[in-house]
Amino acid sequence: MLKGIHPLLGPDLLHAIRTMGHGDEIVVGDANFPASSMGPKVVRADGVDALGITEAILAHMPLDTFADEAAWRMEVVGDPAAEPEVCVEFQQLVHKLSGDFKVVPVERFAFYERARKAVYIVATTEFRLYGNIILKKGVVHPEELYRV
Repeated sequence: MLKGIHPLLGPDLLHAIRTMGHGDEIVVGDANFPASSMGPKVVRADGVDALGITEAILAHMPLDTFADEAAWRMEVVGDPAAEPEVCVEFQQLVHKLSGDFKVVPVERFAFYERARKAVYIVATTEFRLYGNIILKKGVVHPEELYRV
């Protein structure tokens, strides 16, 4: 344990978000997400759901305020207007921890294409379908460096 570090951030994920730069993206994938075949380095978060690990990431990583969009979720196949409960919870979490960002729905294969360009993919044990989110890292300002 470390002071001020979310307890779900293991050493590999802590290293991942620490080494990411402004504009880099990280994917949090559910249990069905094809993390290993996407291309980016995979960080395992076995036994942890997507909401828990997203909360841990957003507790330390700001979203990009310089971009029009900084968070994306996968659309429901065949029903793009649907919003699964896990996606509603992603939106609430992003709003609570990062501010006025919209988690933008993206068609399944477009989501996969974006995921292939991410720096890291976090493979979780989220069993709810569509429990996938992509987050774009923002800037940490000097006054935020030692905030605990």
